[in-house]
Amino acid sequence: MLNGAFRFLVSSVGSIVLLSWGFGFDSLTLAKVSEEEAKKLESSLTPMGAERAGGAGGRIPAWTGGITQTPQGFQAGNYHIDPFASDQVLYRINAENLGEHTQRLSPGQIAMLQRYPETWFLNVYPTRRSASYPKEVYEALKRNARSAELTPDGNGVLGAQMTSPFPIPKTGLEAIWNHLLRYRGKSSERLVVQVAPTASGQYSEVLIEEKLLNAYAQPGATIESINNRFAYFLQEVKAPARLAGTILLVHETLNQQREPRNAWTYNPGQRRVRRAPNVAFDNPGTASDGQRTSDQLDMFNGSPERYHWNLVGKREMYLPYNSYRLNQNSLQVSDVVKAGHLNPEHLRYELRRVWVVDATLKPGTSHIYKRRTFYLDEDSWQILLVDQYDNRDQIWRVSEAYPINYYEIPLIWDTVHAHYDLQNGRYLAFGINNQTQVVRFNLDFREADFAQGALRQAGRR
Repeated sequence: MLNGAFRFLVSSVGSIVLLSWGFGFDSLTLAKVSEEEAKKLESSLTPMGAERAGGAGGRIPAWTGGITQTPQGFQAGNYHIDPFASDQVLYRINAENLGEHTQRLSPGQIAMLQRYPETWFLNVYPTRRSASYPKEVYEALKRNARSAELTPDGNGVLGAQMTSPFPIPKTGLEAIWNHLLRYRGKSSERLVVQVAPTASGQYSEVLIEEKLLNAYAQPGATIESINNRFAYFLQEVKAPARLAGTILLVHETLNQQREPRNAWTYNPGQRRVRRAPNVAFDNPGTASDGQRTSDQLDMFNGSPERYHWNLVGKREMYLPYNSYRLNQNSLQVSDVVKAGHLNPEHLRYELRRVWVVDATLKPGTSHIYKRRTFYLDEDSWQILLVDQYDNRDQIWRVSEAYPINYYEIPLIWDTVHAHYDLQNGRYLAFGINNQTQVVRFNLDFREADFAQGALRQAGRR
């Protein structure tokens, strides 16, 4: 329960459920839910906090556990077999029939269809609630519901372990921390391509290697035992030659009120390691040609301190999911990357139920996005879509994540995410791995592999 009295109203407007609160959230110390509410995670709610029941007149099925075994013939380390390969497109949403579907599209999605009427469309497939996680994650979610709290300023989390801390969120801050701390394995490594095509579709491939150690996800980890660092992140540019050897090291903190993110960069030209306090917020992302901010990697990362976060409610929407068609080595990068946007023939959309969180920039702070609306998957807390507005309150960029169930673990994570710029006709796509390698999980990384000394050693190789 919250400290103090509050009002909680629920109303229905079209397909969206709105939550109306009697006061703002940012200054509150928020406590765990009641035991009665927590027990819902074993009955009407999934352990992740999603509704077990279906919706949309049967078009959204009930959750029955998601993918519980790997497809026949799959071996870990190989590209993922599509468990829904036989599914057929139910219908295609395009600029011509847009009016029939606006209630289940975001303003950004509508703007994309209007910006590219000849080439952009959404192929809608049957909804498959494929999300699943290890038993230890489900148990951690139940504990978190009873123990997790935000710090007084909302810029940190206390009393949580392993995964999303607030499976039954009451505020927008709790929902966004669910995304930030969602389970992505104990460690991972990937080698991917990033592209930022011109408006005419010309692009250069940037090859990036990422290593991630999720200290927070280790069994028995507490904020004390992990020294307040929930993740260690090492990113190195491998190609092209003019960028190769550029390295970024980040220590991400769990209680950012106590200690903010620590970051360092290695510049191969200078052969020096430098502190990088600007690797955050709206500073340009690595090799992004200005098409992505630092906090847009993984759809949103880092401190939430510059925004007011409003939990709008739940909504049924057409969103990317089960994007196995995009995760195949039968495709070349040129098959995926087109002028203005990714090739929609290789994308899959489903009718999903999502949490809607509206973030508005706080007075006295700065960011290139005055407002951002996030759409978070109820089954995983993965952000699936973001609408970003400029200082004129106009839609500027639309971001989409294309997730799959990495069923060898299992967990939900995007295989590619893209940021579409409606003003200049460009975009950035990160994570293309059709001709590189699949993500590898639960590797034998140590904290020492992510120390400053390791950064220097990597730069000298």
